[in-house]
Amino acid sequence: MSGTQAIQAVTDPTALPEARTTGTSTGTGTSTGTATATRRAAVKPDTGARTEAAAGVITDARARIDDLDGRIIGLVQERMAVSAVIQRERIGSGGRRVNLSREMEVLEHYRGQLGRPGTALAMTLLELCRGRI
Repeated sequence: MSGTQAIQAVTDPTALPEARTTGTSTGTGTSTGTATATRRAAVKPDTGARTEAAAGVITDARARIDDLDGRIIGLVQERMAVSAVIQRERIGSGGRRVNLSREMEVLEHYRGQLGRPGTALAMTLLELCRGRI
């Protein structure tokens, strides 16, 4: 199975034969046969995966994301500390707390690298680092 097929198999419940319930009607409005939900629960319910292999890939990728998130948070905290130094020096020298032209440069940089969502991310970072203006 190719990578694309594996992703489709994980996200599309009809992509795998075992994801379909087979059986016959009992005449009571229920069907007999293999219950897909039971099999999925046995695999790894917190991943949404339908196979052990997919659950393993998802678990490993989530661990990587958790590591990246920790590093990102650390970098944001470091950015906040550096920004506090800049603000302290600017105010101490008689300047304003916020330099709007510099903030526009930051916004443009993030938008250029990440598109429109980058602007929202930059706004959040700026707010964390200088507070609301």
